[in-house]
Amino acid sequence: MSDATPSPESPTGSAPDSPDFDTLTRDIADVPAVEVITTVAVHLMSAAAVNLGLAEGGEGHKDLDEARKLIHSLAGLLDASATEISSFHAAPLRDGLKSLQLAFREASLVADEPGQGPGEKYTGPVFG
Repeated sequence: MSDATPSPESPTGSAPDSPDFDTLTRDIADVPAVEVITTVAVHLMSAAAVNLGLAEGGEGHKDLDEARKLIHSLAGLLDASATEISSFHAAPLRDGLKSLQLAFREASLVADEPGQGPGEKYTGPVFG
């Protein structure tokens, strides 16, 4: 038998040092919407870059189908939030989106028709 005793848990069933649901809810409520939108956009951009093989050791993670979905979602988010976030926040995100769209076009063996690439439904045709 072991001498170790399990650590006591709080009434909610979580460890005593972990925050409770009410604390987490208050924390997210304090985050401005612009920050949430830009954070989600950056996560989509990062995931798309990895799936395009642009990360360190990227060829092993390359998945253009996944990249297409992420780029399309990013374009939709930026299009839908255009009036909600300022140009200060939107401009670098749009630049990143365009870079990903161009990288996708370069990585793809079968070229999409102009306007049919990932996210081009929202951005229009992307040319280098």
